[in-house]
Amino acid sequence: MRETLSHQVAVTRPLSADPAGQAIRRANRVRRRRAGVGLALAAATTVLISASVAQLGGHSGRPPSPIVVIGDPYSSGRPIPSASSAAPAPAPGTSLDFLVSGALTSADGERLPLPGIGPAEHAHLLPDGAGWLVVGAPTAAGRSLWVAQRDGLVQVLLAGAGPITIAADGRQVAWRDGSGLLMAGVVGTQLIGPVRTPAPVDAVPVRFVGDSVLVRLDPNRPGHTLWQPGVGELTTGADRKTLSVYGALPDGRLVGQVSGADPRQTCLALLDPQRDLRPVRTGCGPELSPDGVGGTSPDGRWLLVNGTVGKAGRSLLVDLGQLGSDVTALPVGPSMVGTVSWTTDSAATYIDGEGKLVRVDVDRVRAGQPAAPAPVPGVQPGERPVLVTGS
Repeated sequence: MRETLSHQVAVTRPLSADPAGQAIRRANRVRRRRAGVGLALAAATTVLISASVAQLGGHSGRPPSPIVVIGDPYSSGRPIPSASSAAPAPAPGTSLDFLVSGALTSADGERLPLPGIGPAEHAHLLPDGAGWLVVGAPTAAGRSLWVAQRDGLVQVLLAGAGPITIAADGRQVAWRDGSGLLMAGVVGTQLIGPVRTPAPVDAVPVRFVGDSVLVRLDPNRPGHTLWQPGVGELTTGADRKTLSVYGALPDGRLVGQVSGADPRQTCLALLDPQRDLRPVRTGCGPELSPDGVGGTSPDGRWLLVNGTVGKAGRSLLVDLGQLGSDVTALPVGPSMVGTVSWTTDSAATYIDGEGKLVRVDVDRVRAGQPAAPAPVPGVQPGERPVLVTGS
């Protein structure tokens, strides 16, 4: 009896249920499922990014450095301001919207936070006031282009790009990328139909002239050319005199700064875009700044431009009707930084070197009353606002 019982105890019988083994097998199954999902997501992300890069790189045979993002994959992680937490968005069409420290600020002091946007170089209103295009300040990695919607949601369109310029109507952008230039349309929160052309190493887009892109060939030498995307590749053209281009007249001619007969002298000129930017009318007199900052009024009569009075840098008002003879410029106020925004044929605004707002009234300047800088609402000491254009 004792021997029979001892044999029964020595035999190990399997448990009908093994809790530890079940837990381990369950954990292994979970890990396998998670690994499968992770691989699927990684594959999908790779396909999306590859498709985006291929869309821009198809013309050049190599993947460009900027990435066009269609639907920001990180937007779900960004806070979307609610009606109770975000200030109302500034109304479209106002001439006094500013980008300050990652928030859009109106002249009334209303603020709309734009998460993810750091220091900016330029901000431009989208068509129909649907939002804003924001060009980031240059960094070691290049520039970024963001689109900010009116609910505060921000998406990146370009990263790692060279200089970026935006069309006056906000429907097109052009930028430098590696060995070439690109142009694309802006529809909603997407860049569409990119067109690429090879370009000299120092060539950068400056502004849009209709559907063409004005390109400066070398920042250290005079000379511009026009690139017509989709029509042909970039050509160097015959212009070797134009230093800066400030804007366009209603008839299509451009207003620019050209080198004079004396290498130390610069003059203003009307340039014909149909004839390799050949000067049509020229006028000399004011001492113009080489920074290229300036802008023409909508009716094409006035030019607001940086220059020098005595030894001090000032903004100057020039009547373009004087071109063809000696030109006289009227002092306006402190030098401009960034862009100038003409709101009517006789009124303009800009930001000066101290981050203050300068409102220009042509009639008052002509009467001998220069513009006086004023603080921008909501701007703290040390902050530098960016004036929103296109409004």
